[in-house]
Amino acid sequence: MTQLTGGDPSLLRRINSAVVLHALRGTDCATLTEITRFTGLSRPTVEGVVEGLIEAGLVVETAADEGGARRQGRPARRFRFRAEAGHLLGLEIGPHRVAALLSDLDGRVLGAQAREVDETASADERLDRLRGVVAELLRRAGVARGSLRAVGVGTPGIVETDGTVRLGTALPQWTGLHLGERLGRSFTCPVLVENDANAAAVAEHWKGVATDSDDLVFVLAGLSPGAGSLIGGRLHRGYGGAAGEIGALHLLGREEMPETLLSTTDEPLHPLDEQAVAEVFALAREGDQRAGAAVDRFIQRLVHDVAALVLALDPELVVIGGWAAGLDGVLEPLRRELARYCLRPPQVVLSSLGEAAVSTGALRLALDHVEAQLFAVDGSVTGRR
Repeated sequence: MTQLTGGDPSLLRRINSAVVLHALRGTDCATLTEITRFTGLSRPTVEGVVEGLIEAGLVVETAADEGGARRQGRPARRFRFRAEAGHLLGLEIGPHRVAALLSDLDGRVLGAQAREVDETASADERLDRLRGVVAELLRRAGVARGSLRAVGVGTPGIVETDGTVRLGTALPQWTGLHLGERLGRSFTCPVLVENDANAAAVAEHWKGVATDSDDLVFVLAGLSPGAGSLIGGRLHRGYGGAAGEIGALHLLGREEMPETLLSTTDEPLHPLDEQAVAEVFALAREGDQRAGAAVDRFIQRLVHDVAALVLALDPELVVIGGWAAGLDGVLEPLRRELARYCLRPPQVVLSSLGEAAVSTGALRLALDHVEAQLFAVDGSVTGRR
C-alpha cells in the first residue's frame, strides 16, 4: 500500500467520506447544511464528498418534501444513506437445523428461513441443506446473490481465523472442515465463520438482553455446553479461538458424562437427545425421585462449568441460551448455586433471542465487517448500485 502522509489529499478525502457517510447513516435524511453542521466540514467539502458517495451508490438524493407550507425559491436538496445498496446474511449451522437471516446495510432484517436437518447428516448433506435455505430466502426476498456484501456464519466447534473448524465434535465430519472455503464457493463476498456461542454472545449484546452490558457471558446450554464472552464490549475468542469451551471441563478428571448424569436407571441414558432430556425434566417436575436426582446432577455440572468462567472473567451478566434454557427450573438453581461459588455473583437471565441468537450474531459479525470497510480510511469507499 502507498505510504500515507499527514498532508496526503487522498487520505483526507477518505476520512471526509467516512465522516459524511457516518453522519448520513445516523439520520433518515439531511441537507447539505445539516451535514456541514453534523460533521464540522466546510460546505464545498461536503458537496464534493456527497457527490462522490452518490457516484459510489451509497447515498441518494431524496425527493423534496411536499408537506408543510410552500416556500419560495428552490427547496434544499436532501440526501440519505442507501441501506439497500447491499445485503448481508447471518447463517447458523446446528446439529438439528440450519437457518439464515437476511438484512440490508443498516442491519434491518428483511427475511428469515430455517430447515431441520438430521443430527447424523454428513457435512456435505448439511451444507447442501444450508445452500437450499439461502437460495429460498434470497428468492422470497427478491434479492440478487450479487448484492451480498458479507456473510456471517455461526457453527459449533473451535474455529480458526480462516474459517477452518479445528475441532468440532457436535457435528459429523466437522473437525478439520474448511468451512469458510467451502461456503466461499457459493458467494462472491467475504464469508466470516465464528463459533456459535461467540456469535450468540454478540447477538445478545446487539439486540438481546445484554444491550446495556459490556461484560457478559453467554452460555449455550446443552448436553455439552459452550460459552461466548464479551469483555469491555469486545468478543473474547482467546489465542486459538477456544475460549469458552466449558463443555470440555469433564475431561479434567471428571469422568461422568451427560449420559450418566441424566440417567434415571443404572444404565446410561440412551438415546441422548433433547427429547430424552426433556422427558427426564418432566418426570422430575412430577416428583420422580430418580429423575429429580438426575436433574440436580445435570444442573450442578452446568453450574460448575459456568462458575469457572464467572470466576475468571467477573462478568456483569450471564445469559443462558440453547435448548436447556427452555427447560423449567434451570434458571433459579443456577442463580442460587452461582451465589455459593462466586465471589461476586453476576445477574443470570434467559436469552431473549431464543433460536435466533446464533444467526443474529452471525449477521452482526457480517455487519461489523461491512462497517469496517465503509468507514475505513486506508482504502477508497466503494459501493454497488
